[in-house]
Amino acid sequence: MQFLQLIKANTRMEFIEMKRYLPNTISMFLTFYFIFLGLFFGIDVIGDPQQADTNIQYAIVNMVFWYLTMMTLANIGFTITQEAMRGTLEQLYMSPYGVWRILLARFTGYLLMNSIIIVLLLAATMATSGQWLNLSPHLTIPILLLTIIGIIGVGFMIAGACVIFKQVQSFMQILQFILLGLAFVPLAAAPYLVLAPFVKGFDMVRQITIQGYTYADFTAFDFYTLVANSIFYVIIGVIFYLQCEKIAMQKGLLSNY
Repeated sequence: MQFLQLIKANTRMEFIEMKRYLPNTISMFLTFYFIFLGLFFGIDVIGDPQQADTNIQYAIVNMVFWYLTMMTLANIGFTITQEAMRGTLEQLYMSPYGVWRILLARFTGYLLMNSIIIVLLLAATMATSGQWLNLSPHLTIPILLLTIIGIIGVGFMIAGACVIFKQVQSFMQILQFILLGLAFVPLAAAPYLVLAPFVKGFDMVRQITIQGYTYADFTAFDFYTLVANSIFYVIIGVIFYLQCEKIAMQKGLLSNY
């Protein structure tokens, strides 16, 4: 119950920040929308006309995946950096909830608020291109929720690095191109990426939304792989964060920026 209250409070905080800094929220949405327009017109002009519809559908889904991973992963790291800049990071560690629970609650609140932007971005890209995906929420939402567990794990790794180094913006700039590759490259083209975080879940959602897959079209191994991958990365992520937190406390880095 206390954790639910923590999620409620952080969701409200995210809503207030998005509303207070509305121009930034709108510009963030427009940035990804204009990137999609560039992809859309590129496919329309120089792409194979026979494959144009399928390629555009792939572009829509992959853009949403990229937005989801970019925004959520950056949020956890940005939280640590922002608290350190404000001089309130050490106060955060005085909370009886534990910082990792606060980060998880903020991540959840941020995801809930940004899900609205994701839906709007998805609707805008489909309306612009005239390509309507087979969304099947009863299929895609459970798979995405399992996939997000793996994203949380990677987010905790970034948060751990932020606790020690404080500034990781250069790494985040590199990470966005890595995420671009993970979001856009289909698993069939690079089967070894099944070991990477959240790639398996994204590939399954692509098969549902573009190829019309149902639960019957997936094997038990597909779901075992997705669950095992997500659990592995969230466990490794939390352990890595707690270890970084321990090092920062031993070296007295929490009060320094």
